[in-house]
Amino acid sequence: MIKLEYFTSKDFDTLFNWIQDEELLLHWAGNQFRFPLTKSQLDWYIKNTNDFTNSSTFIFKAVDSETGETVGHISLTSINRTNRSARITRVLVGDSQRGKGIAEQMVKELMKIGFEQLHLHRMSLGVYDTNSAAIKCYSKCGFQTDGILRDIQKHDDTYWSLMEMSILEHEWIT
Repeated sequence: MIKLEYFTSKDFDTLFNWIQDEELLLHWAGNQFRFPLTKSQLDWYIKNTNDFTNSSTFIFKAVDSETGETVGHISLTSINRTNRSARITRVLVGDSQRGKGIAEQMVKELMKIGFEQLHLHRMSLGVYDTNSAAIKCYSKCGFQTDGILRDIQKHDDTYWSLMEMSILEHEWIT
């Protein structure tokens, strides 16, 4: 089992160790950051986050409940309290932990925060069509495809399309 804890500057090295190439950074953050990931980029990323009453962004690390090891990263952004909506972003599981269902646990824990604590109505996310493992994970968590933005990201000599997915509060199963 995992638990979500706030991501802080003390956790930067974990991301530096996990994100060793431009393609992984692109899958993790789209065009939000440039490779290589730097301290100044992450300082900007965490600025004004994780204040439950005022922030529009919450950034978490996923911690293995038994070992205390950080095994993943996930954020909830674009929190709109008027429309009761938010966006799940920057989902990443550490190299040695992939394929163990951790991403699904992280998404479900974040959905619990969104729907139970923030009382959201809708949560959305975007995932590149080349990331089949993530698409499968999000579908298992109950997300449905809203549409596809075709050829939105150029990487090397190919284009990636972005699949937009969402889940509504009445579709969420605890």
